Amino acid sequence: MYGNFIDNLRLFTRGGSGGMGYPRLGGEGGKGGDVWVVAHNKMTLKQLKDKYPQKRFVAGEGANSRVSALKGSKGKDCEIPVPVGISVTDENGKIIGELNKEKDRLLVAEGGLGGKLLTNFLPLKGQKRVIHLDLKLMADIGLVGFPNAGKSSLLSQISHAKPAIADYAFTTLKPELGKIMYNDFKQISVADLPGLIEGAHMNKGMGHKFLKHIERTRQLLFVELELYKEELQTKPALLAVNKMDLPDAQDKFCVLMNQLQNPKDFLHLFEKNMIPERTIEFQHIIPISAITREGIDELKNCIRKSLDEHANWENDAYHKKQLLNLQISNTVSYSETPSKNTVTSPRMDN
Repeated sequence: MYGNFIDNLRLFTRGGSGGMGYPRLGGEGGKGGDVWVVAHNKMTLKQLKDKYPQKRFVAGEGANSRVSALKGSKGKDCEIPVPVGISVTDENGKIIGELNKEKDRLLVAEGGLGGKLLTNFLPLKGQKRVIHLDLKLMADIGLVGFPNAGKSSLLSQISHAKPAIADYAFTTLKPELGKIMYNDFKQISVADLPGLIEGAHMNKGMGHKFLKHIERTRQLLFVELELYKEELQTKPALLAVNKMDLPDAQDKFCVLMNQLQNPKDFLHLFEKNMIPERTIEFQHIIPISAITREGIDELKNCIRKSLDEHANWENDAYHKKQLLNLQISNTVSYSETPSKNTVTSPRMDN
C-alpha cells in the first residue's frame, strides 16, 4: 500500500455447506454456494477493503431436502468484486488464475455437496481457502524512470491524465493511468509508474512493489531493468530524453547519443554489479520537453508506430505457428499405419 493506493489484499473465502438429505424418501440436499472473484473496470482494491473490512467471504448454504421439495435448492453464490488486472494466488503462492478483462470470473472456493445416498444423506462442508489478490496494471506503454525524470509531466502532456507533479523523489506514490487520444479515435493507454531508485531491482526502497507493474505493459518507455527480470529486456523499448528546455541540454543529449551508440566504451564508469549482461536496443530515441512540448507529437507518433509494428509482428508469429501446427497434424495423419478395419486383398498364387 502506497498512501491510499493498495495493490495486494489477503482474503478468507469459504464455500457454503450442503443441505441435509431426506433418508426416508431418498431426497437430496442442495449444494452449497460457490465463491467467485469477478473483475470490474471501475473497482479498486481500496474500495473492496473499505466495503468489506473483515475481508471474509462466505457463500450461502444449500437448502435441506423436504417432503415438498425433495431436491434442495443450491446455496447463493458469493461474488468478490475486484479490479481488472488481478492475479489470484493461494496461501502457498500457487496461481489460481488471472482476471484480465471486464466480467472475467474465477472460482476460488467451491460449495459442499448436499446430503445424498453416497454421503449417507449427510451434507459436506464447503471449501475453505485463503487467497491473495495481486494487482498488476495493464497498459500498452509503461512509463518508467528515475525520480524527477519528468514522467508525470510527460504523461500530462501526451494524455488526458492529471497526475500530481512536484520536484522531489517519489512524487508518484501510486501508478497513474492515462490515454493518448489520436485524431482517428485510436486510444493507447500509458501507465506512469513510481520513480525508481538505484538498487530497486534488489528490492531496496519500494523496489519490486513498483517494478512488478511493468510486467503486463506491452512496451517500455524507458529504464534498464535487466537485474529485476531478464525477460523484461525483450519488450520493445523507446527512449524519451526529457528536460531538453534546460541549459546545455543539447550538448548533453549529444554526449548521451554517443554513449548509447558505443556503450562498451563507457561501462568502466559503473560498478561491476550494475553493468548489464546485454544492453537495451531502442527502437526510437526522441528528445523532448514536457514543459515546452518540444518533441511531444513526435513521441506520440513513435509510440503508435511501435505498437502497430509489434502487433503486426505478433499476428505474423501467431499465423506462422498455426500454419506449422496444421502442417504437423497433416504429416501425422498421412503417416498413420493402416487400422485393423482396413480391407486387404488375399494373395493370389498362380
